[in-house]
Amino acid sequence: MADVYFASVKTDASLLDKVSDLYARVGDGIFKRQETVALKLHFGELGNTAFIRPVFVRRIVSEVKRRGGRPFLTDTNTLYVGKRGDSVDHLNTAIANGFGYAAVEAPIIIADGIKGKNSIDVEIKGKHVKTARIGADIFYADSIVVISHVKGHMLAGFGGAIKNLGMGCASRAGKQQQHSSVKPEVNASKCLGCMRCADFCQVDAIKKEKGKAVIDKQACQGCGECTVSCPNGAIAIRWDSSSRDLQEKMADYALAVLKNKRERSCFFNFLVDITPDCDCFNRSDAPIVPNIGILASRDPVAIDQASLDLIKKQVGLANSALGKPLASGEDKFKALRGLDATIQIRAAEGLGLGSRKYKLVEI
Repeated sequence: MADVYFASVKTDASLLDKVSDLYARVGDGIFKRQETVALKLHFGELGNTAFIRPVFVRRIVSEVKRRGGRPFLTDTNTLYVGKRGDSVDHLNTAIANGFGYAAVEAPIIIADGIKGKNSIDVEIKGKHVKTARIGADIFYADSIVVISHVKGHMLAGFGGAIKNLGMGCASRAGKQQQHSSVKPEVNASKCLGCMRCADFCQVDAIKKEKGKAVIDKQACQGCGECTVSCPNGAIAIRWDSSSRDLQEKMADYALAVLKNKRERSCFFNFLVDITPDCDCFNRSDAPIVPNIGILASRDPVAIDQASLDLIKKQVGLANSALGKPLASGEDKFKALRGLDATIQIRAAEGLGLGSRKYKLVEI
């Protein structure tokens, strides 16, 4: 049974000081002096405002430095079209969102290089994946601190530590591998023929036929960007098995990331501004539950399970994508899209990445 430490937002003490306390519980001993420490986070898409505040990241940077580590902030380039698809745009976005050196006091390194091709093939015994493509600079870092903003996700149900590891540390090719079984379809009765979806398709897989958008399933890489860009909701993912495959592949990839860092990793989950969608969107919707707090653990499975449990205990907010005040005990993420977000957690546990059984320790 893993310890999961919890700092509530209901406090008369500084949350920044509590971050330091959390780090002392989980971060000591994961690196030696002068070793490199990857702080894996999500800088947020340009226009998004729900990502983790840089001031919290700066406090973790300070704790790493105080122990003699050499921290750097890192993420990998995105599969979809946006302002983080290559390292130039990604770095500019990170700085625009407040993660520049002057604010956080750590350099930024985009782990899979300028075009997303700087990756390492990692051999694993995953359920779906046998060779994972991981951002090289994450692979070569001596240790990793995974800093995750917990929120909903249109394909995976929710995103926490496992998603931040699995999808977040994959190169663009690795992301494509995970998305490859997720194929969107066009509802012709809803399609307006505006072809906005084609503008966002990076592989030119969408054509106009008889005034309607048509997706070439062979060319489609399954990134799901078209589902977000469609103004009329005409493109939707077939959720029945696709989400399961994606979540299980994310767990496979998390296994690959931790292959050389199992005892050199720790995890922070921020349960604040819990929005219905991921921070890859260029906007932020209203939170679906009130702010809860910050979790820290050495176990990525336990921390994600604890995150889901704490969110489930909250009353869902009516003034959100939920549309009504869901009662404590109801699954808020499942209510959003009908997806079972525990698939990724159970898959990660099955791969030996941790345990769903945990002890919650409030500080």
